[in-house]
Amino acid sequence: MYKKIELPYTSLEPYISDETLNLHYGKHYLSYLERLNKMAGNLNESKEQIVLHIADFPSVIQDDLLYQVGGVLNHELYFQNMAPKKTPLKGELKEKIIKKYGSEENFIESFQKESKKLVGSGYTFLVIKKDGDIDILNLSNQDTPYSYGMIPIMALDLWEHAYYLDYKNDRNLYIHNFFQIVDFDYISNLYDEKKQQNL
Repeated sequence: MYKKIELPYTSLEPYISDETLNLHYGKHYLSYLERLNKMAGNLNESKEQIVLHIADFPSVIQDDLLYQVGGVLNHELYFQNMAPKKTPLKGELKEKIIKKYGSEENFIESFQKESKKLVGSGYTFLVIKKDGDIDILNLSNQDTPYSYGMIPIMALDLWEHAYYLDYKNDRNLYIHNFFQIVDFDYISNLYDEKKQQNL
């Protein structure tokens, strides 16, 4: 059985309401986890390995299984890369971001700009590519960068349930406010952990 993650905070107010957080974690995320466990809870593989070896499963369940495991992976990264107060970039990831984007502010602007391009439901990710470079990309629904040989280290959930109670149709304000609660300390540490990983 795949275990749920515990939220590393109790509130993200005022940027994300407690009502939204509780519904998002308690209903949406845990529903994906429950369905994943019904389909694959007896496996010893990690969730990432399910994605990487999806072709080993019966074709009739591949799409649904990929959707459920993507829903779990994406939500877990999203919840874990936030904190009640923004934390700073550090270490090698900070150096790579400044080298590629010129500054942390330019990176945030690029991430926000890319997020606003996403049509419909999905996520904006910061990923480690196969060549070790970093990049920002959008994926629809519960698609995961692992399917494309990339490792996600930051995720912004752009499904309506992530923001609509708080922001209604002002998705741009939600995207802006995400950077008031982004946990760059967690993301920097995750980069250090994942940068040598071979998919």
